Amino acid sequence: MSLPGVTDPFVHPALFYRDTAEYLAGTLGFIRQGLENGEPVAVAVPGPNLSLLRTALGSDAASVQLMDMTVEGRNPGRIIPGVLRAFADKYPAGRVRIIGEPIWAGRSSLEYPACVQHEALINAAFTGREVSILCPYDTERLSTEVLNDAHATHPVLIDHAGRRTSSAYDPDHIVDFYNRELPSPPAASATVAFDATSLPHIRRLAIDYARDAGMPEHREIDLELVIAETTTNSVVHGGGHGRLTMWAEQNQIRYQISDQGHITNRLAGRLPAQSYRPGGRGLLMVNQLTDLVRIHTTPHGTTIQLHFGLDRDSP
Repeated sequence: MSLPGVTDPFVHPALFYRDTAEYLAGTLGFIRQGLENGEPVAVAVPGPNLSLLRTALGSDAASVQLMDMTVEGRNPGRIIPGVLRAFADKYPAGRVRIIGEPIWAGRSSLEYPACVQHEALINAAFTGREVSILCPYDTERLSTEVLNDAHATHPVLIDHAGRRTSSAYDPDHIVDFYNRELPSPPAASATVAFDATSLPHIRRLAIDYARDAGMPEHREIDLELVIAETTTNSVVHGGGHGRLTMWAEQNQIRYQISDQGHITNRLAGRLPAQSYRPGGRGLLMVNQLTDLVRIHTTPHGTTIQLHFGLDRDSP
């Protein structure tokens, strides 16, 4: 893999900041340089930092696309297609600048593996593109593990001491390292086997389980689409059959689909669909409609966990 930011037009630095002053110094300079160069600029960061930047930018804020990452990037699997590529692809000529902060102190341990894999996969998704993506990391609130992983997912590092090349850069290792077995469902979970003949029945079971658990009615269509896609994919690509497990936990309803398939395309579900090519939209849709998607895949089989919030305010 080429080294973005060194021999490649794609630039992907991590910005390590200790306080508000360092955050603003690193981000405002990046934004204003882009505006001065006539480059499209987008910012996708958690709400409090978004407000901070909006205020600091003043009238320049109107020239920047501002997005709350806690909303747009609630599921890390939708950030590349739905945030980064969605913005960059609108400007195919010339350099584009984006600030993306997908990892913050409020992210859960369940979300983190998907977050760090996202950061690693950005490099493959943008290789060869004239795009600069700056990723801030709060060194006072994030763990040493997270900061070390940032060295592996970003070819360039920026902190109070300056800018340097990361000697630990190895995004492929991060993708493999976090391709871990998923947490086991609780003993009280409901599990059912399925094949091609039982797909309509499986969808009804999933919807009924969600209703009993208190899922908001407006999310039932999303759920039905996601279950239909993932179970059908098991039948078509996962050996002709699979197992669906359902349980409620921590104000969420969770579904696990296991089969004998193997996902070999690391960017599956993370790139916008090509309008001129059929297919390629299944996992993309699943990432868009689900609050969190976790995947463990090996030559021996694949397990996907789908998390849906039970809050009325869930998207």
